[in-house]
Amino acid sequence: MPKDHLAGAQDHYDVVVIGAGLAGLTSANILARQGRSVLLLEQHYKLGGLATWFKRPGHHTFDISLHGFPYGMVKSCRRYWSPEIAESIVQLTGIRFDNPMFSLTTSFNRDDFTKLLIDQFQLDPNTVKEFFDTARGMNFYDDQTTTARELFDRFFPGREDVIRLLMEPITYANGSTLEDPAISYGIVFSNFMSKGVYTFEGGTDKLVGAMEQELKKSGVDIRIRSDCEQVLVEGDKVKGVVVNGRTIKCDAVVSNSNLMSTIFKLVGEEKFDRGFIDDAKNVRVNNSSTQVYIALKPDDPLDESMGDLFFTSTAPTFNTDALLSRDITSRTYSMYYPKTRPEGRPQKLIVSSTNARWEDWDLPEAEYEASKQDLCETTLDALDHYVPGVRERAVHVEASTPRTFNHYTQHMHGASFGTKFEGLAVSRALPQQIHGLYHAGSVGIIMSGWLGAMNYGVIVANEVDSTLMTGGSASTDAAERAVVADASTN
Repeated sequence: MPKDHLAGAQDHYDVVVIGAGLAGLTSANILARQGRSVLLLEQHYKLGGLATWFKRPGHHTFDISLHGFPYGMVKSCRRYWSPEIAESIVQLTGIRFDNPMFSLTTSFNRDDFTKLLIDQFQLDPNTVKEFFDTARGMNFYDDQTTTARELFDRFFPGREDVIRLLMEPITYANGSTLEDPAISYGIVFSNFMSKGVYTFEGGTDKLVGAMEQELKKSGVDIRIRSDCEQVLVEGDKVKGVVVNGRTIKCDAVVSNSNLMSTIFKLVGEEKFDRGFIDDAKNVRVNNSSTQVYIALKPDDPLDESMGDLFFTSTAPTFNTDALLSRDITSRTYSMYYPKTRPEGRPQKLIVSSTNARWEDWDLPEAEYEASKQDLCETTLDALDHYVPGVRERAVHVEASTPRTFNHYTQHMHGASFGTKFEGLAVSRALPQQIHGLYHAGSVGIIMSGWLGAMNYGVIVANEVDSTLMTGGSASTDAAERAVVADASTN
């Protein structure tokens, strides 16, 4: 008889959270701390969503998802999780670039970028300061029609090399393009520039394990291998969920599922106003990723002079289509040294990441497997330029694709970064459509990545708690302003 993963679950909870990505985990933790009964449902066998990892023989543990985030993550973890989690976040100081336009190493903060832009790129100091101040002053409520390209052309006309330096790492971080609203670039860029790039010492497995312990201390009922099939709605109100064939009632649902799946699969478009559905259908799913995971022997001569994050490209200029093309010209390497997981066996790992389109990997099985193998081979060829003889030095190599992410997370088209900017307004409008229905996850580029998803979980949790107390459905504007201001201050 199959195991009942819902054995002992209550028939009613104040809140059901669907999905255990960072937004779902954070929402669940905050709501439970606020005294709510919370059921956390995760279809996978472990928590974390795209903040996850896998192990391979030889004691190799590979982190998946992004490998760097702004300093705001320290403050958010301390406030909404625990001091111990926050204290395990450490700075990455070796951020490297190598492309036909320039080669450089940076600590990736405002002071260092200012020096680079003035000394190496020969820009006017006043222009550089005005650009940083403009980006720093951006918020959700600014003009959304100005594009990132128009922002750069205003300050650095004709300087494609400058645009590449400023834009390429943010595209890697959240899928931004030059055609997206400038605020979706400026807010994320400024967050990184405040104090640089950080990561979690000990690996994603340690982070998610610590979060799981906090959830249990807070009283969250955690259920893995529990696939939510439907959100039950009567009239304009949430009444419960169907999970693993069982109906569980609740007063509110926070969906950490993909926004489009939440609307069209879990709820059904017939439950929403026609105008809302029209807006939802116009939301573009953001791009996905490919990754190649490479393990070296523990005593391999790879040293920390290679840097921590290494943005490489053979493309002559920065180009969004080239970044997404299956004919890969740009790769970002994340280097893992023994210090990354100081408590475990020494490891030396390299993860190569590229942005990707779903349609390039939606192939017949034989063609798909051949394309995956080609991805591994061409990545080793490219990496050999920086790590000579890497093919012979590697003891394990494998790849993930948009299909891999779709399989494990159920994200539509394997999206790594949720939706494009227009998805944020649709996500925020859900509780005005159906009382008690909320979404927290990667939407609108700004709320993407580890910090963005976590902070969106905070915003939504506060909104849910307020609604359960008052019976109303208040705007999230005040909560959004407070969380974003806290995340972006030094």
